[in-house]
Amino acid sequence: MSTTTPKVAVIGLGNIGKTIAGNLIKGNREIIIAGRKIEDARSLAKQLGPLATAEDTASAIVDADIIIMSVWFNVEQELLSQYRDLLKNKIIIDPSNPIAPDEKGGFRKIIDESESAGEIISAKIPEETRLVKAFGTLGAASLQTAAFQGPEQAVLFYASNDSSVDKDVEQLIADSGFDPLKVGGIDQSVRIEVFGDLHEFGKLGKPVALKEARDKAFNS
Repeated sequence: MSTTTPKVAVIGLGNIGKTIAGNLIKGNREIIIAGRKIEDARSLAKQLGPLATAEDTASAIVDADIIIMSVWFNVEQELLSQYRDLLKNKIIIDPSNPIAPDEKGGFRKIIDESESAGEIISAKIPEETRLVKAFGTLGAASLQTAAFQGPEQAVLFYASNDSSVDKDVEQLIADSGFDPLKVGGIDQSVRIEVFGDLHEFGKLGKPVALKEARDKAFNS
């Protein structure tokens, strides 16, 4: 990455995407917003103010250095296939969780218990593309309410195989109102996805600050 601030695109206008976008704007980051309907992206950009710009998905990928795929796991795989060539040499941030509604009003995992969305996505991206698992360890409500809360901010865990992207990712997480903490490579994604030991809807149970997060990540 260059010394200039990387351009960021948030693709997906659901609860997670809107919350990530709002947090980044609050942290004074310029962002590009994209979704299935450009009209919806324009509406959200107008709400967020002058730091937000709406584009179609292809243009957003081309114009951004970092693409946050805030969409359902199956939709993300479709986008990776559709825009494969455009995603070369980009940083993809994957907040997805491999879940679907169950018959009891909750959610169930749609892949094997030992598998992670991060590892599956990693196998589907171009070799030149770098993947980071991040922004998916808290539910949308906590992602909104726990951001920018001091004196000790809540942590967002992340995982990546390429340490060259860590600085930019950690700055992005910080700008969204959280403390970043790397748990390891993409093979650790299962820990920070739903039902994992470092996910709010797993053993973590709630947003935690840095000291407790380190203890749970490395000493449990």
